[in-house]
Amino acid sequence: MKIFSSLLFRLVAGLVLGIIVGVIANAGAIQIFATVQAILSQLIMFCIPLIILGFVAPAISKMGENASRLLGVSLLVAYLSSVGAALFSTVAGYGIIPNLNIVNAGIEGREIPALIFRLDIPQIMPVISALVLAVLVGLSAAWNKAVTFIALLDEFQKMVISILKAVVIPLLPIFIGCTFATLTYRGTIINLLPVFLVVVIVVIAGHFIWLALLFGIAAVYGKNNPFEVIRHYGPAYLTALGTMSSAATLPIALRCASKSKILRKDMVSFGLPLFSNIHLCGSVLTLTFFVMTVSQVLYGQLPSLPNMILFCALLGIFGIAAPGVPGGTVMASLGLITSVLGFDATGTALVLTIFALQDSFGTACNITGDGALVMLLSGYADKHNISEGEMDINL
Repeated sequence: MKIFSSLLFRLVAGLVLGIIVGVIANAGAIQIFATVQAILSQLIMFCIPLIILGFVAPAISKMGENASRLLGVSLLVAYLSSVGAALFSTVAGYGIIPNLNIVNAGIEGREIPALIFRLDIPQIMPVISALVLAVLVGLSAAWNKAVTFIALLDEFQKMVISILKAVVIPLLPIFIGCTFATLTYRGTIINLLPVFLVVVIVVIAGHFIWLALLFGIAAVYGKNNPFEVIRHYGPAYLTALGTMSSAATLPIALRCASKSKILRKDMVSFGLPLFSNIHLCGSVLTLTFFVMTVSQVLYGQLPSLPNMILFCALLGIFGIAAPGVPGGTVMASLGLITSVLGFDATGTALVLTIFALQDSFGTACNITGDGALVMLLSGYADKHNISEGEMDINL
């Protein structure tokens, strides 16, 4: 069955098996699992700068190549929505998480035996250096219309995707299984899982609040009834829940949006394929709340406000660059989680796992939020007298 080959199933299976192993394993066995976890962590972290270079640079080079007024507006509203969702989640995190009674829940218990051996795999460059390099390379390629180099960036992106699909993604369930084996051995996993279930419920509620805000803003700007769009989006939302993929849901979303009387057909044809790739408000909102929760659980405190603001601002950029990465936002932003917030391998594994548990709801929020942004685009085109079909964008 298809469900057994899905990433979500494999991650959950790794989690469950890891807990079982942690319950029955002795110190010698846990030493082996801890060593495997450390090696896989080094390998995954090594790939982070490659992911950044492989996705941010090509994305920016193509934005410059196809630059136009509508494309610029689309990128801006998608970025503002993602950053706004992250900041909204940050405010909620500071208000809610301290009241969940989870201070230092993850740092008590038995000590993990020393690693059998250590294999250090240094990154080719720091994460922030990779981001700056990717931005500059992408911009310079666009400015100079470096067709050959842009084609090379596309090829490099395909190579990075191959690395993710053949190496990183298959190893993630093993990495998470080893992490949960060590957490269970320490005796703290029973305290962690109930907290994460509560957090998932809080995050799903946050999705609906953010969607209401997006549609409300679009309705005020375009002076239209948002329910004329929302009432058609049920099939798209349910499809996203089932597929956990914006790309797989896109045909249904196009069909749903085309039924709305207030969405311009040209804006639907242009906006939805674009937003399904660059607008990840639900995933960003989720990831932000989860990293704050994991920080409280494992490190006994929430990240500082300056670090969270920087994390949110950069996460919006990484969200635009996330399309094509299996696991999307969380995979593309691993570098931010480790460099800006200072998470270790255990923290990263916990974020990956709980993110996977709600990934379908995040995708459903993303795809539904795209409808609100198309409302904004339709209103912008009408206000600026852009006639239908007046777009110099090759999609």
